[in-house]
Amino acid sequence: MIRHTTDLSPAARDGFDAIIDVRSPGEFALDHIPGAINLPVLDDAQRAAVGTEYVQGSKFLARRSGAVMVARNIAAHLEGALADRGGGFKPLVHCWRGGQRSGAMVTVMDQIGWPVTVLDGGYQTWRRQVNAALYDAPVPHRLTLLDGPTGSGKTALLEALAERGMQTLDLEALAAHRGSLFGAMPGGQPSQKAFESRLHDALSRLDPARPVVVEAESSRIGARLVPPSLWAAMAAAPVIEIVAPVEARVAHTVATYADIAADPAALDLALSRLPRHHAKAMIADWRAMAARGALSDLARQLIEVHYDPAYRRTGADRGRPVLDRLVLEDLSPAALAIAAQGLAAGLDRARDPA
Repeated sequence: MIRHTTDLSPAARDGFDAIIDVRSPGEFALDHIPGAINLPVLDDAQRAAVGTEYVQGSKFLARRSGAVMVARNIAAHLEGALADRGGGFKPLVHCWRGGQRSGAMVTVMDQIGWPVTVLDGGYQTWRRQVNAALYDAPVPHRLTLLDGPTGSGKTALLEALAERGMQTLDLEALAAHRGSLFGAMPGGQPSQKAFESRLHDALSRLDPARPVVVEAESSRIGARLVPPSLWAAMAAAPVIEIVAPVEARVAHTVATYADIAADPAALDLALSRLPRHHAKAMIADWRAMAARGALSDLARQLIEVHYDPAYRRTGADRGRPVLDRLVLEDLSPAALAIAAQGLAAGLDRARDPA
């Protein structure tokens, strides 16, 4: 018997053996439910061809040719990605809005005998849930921000906190960008919708009764915007400030950005995009430093001349209450691990003084 659901809570999604998105690869790439696999019943070209025939030609021929393609594609999935699935396989299947494409796959799966569930409303049900959580309702979580100037180890400290059982939200990982001019990551960024899907999934798996530590970011991470409900919660959250000497920050920055430093063309391109308020001669000097591999000198210059002045300018505008000030003389992994241990203990005490 075919089951139906609109429950997309983490517990409900985790109860299925697979979430199968039967939309085209292009639709799936733009956004999808985190953890879903793409088994399209029509690929992008087939979907376009059927749609064109339906609108401009014969609706009958469009349905017939579409049925042939769908049948062949479902058969290919049964012989390929689904070939090793046993009789107890429990999939959740959806298309764009719970119509013909998911219906075709679900019908075949039901005939096989798999206990299949269809997502009523399809992907649009998921998208409505994401919009409600990130645009329409306040974020219920109690956020604490890690703030500090460039190179102060915020991301590494966030990772160390997560390793010690603290709830964290890594916006840079979700946006696939380190949040600066030099922050591009291999593979590029997800779409805005996909970023929001990742955010909603991550938040929905966190306990609102426990603190959630987030790195202080601007409202834009690379090309992706932090949705308004989350941004409002971040703007009101208390801050733990990290203070570290420039030498330590330079060393940490060089290590963190080793990937872009290893790509001279990418590094030069990023330097060429620095704001125009820097003198052309200064930018030329920085590009020359990069070309000859003087990365520590370049990092120091960028920290002292570009990043720190911007951090000081925006500091007065943030207006967030300071919960603690963490002074770190060393940003080595061992020092950050010790700092994370103490910080985690302090946040736990603040949550439960008893």
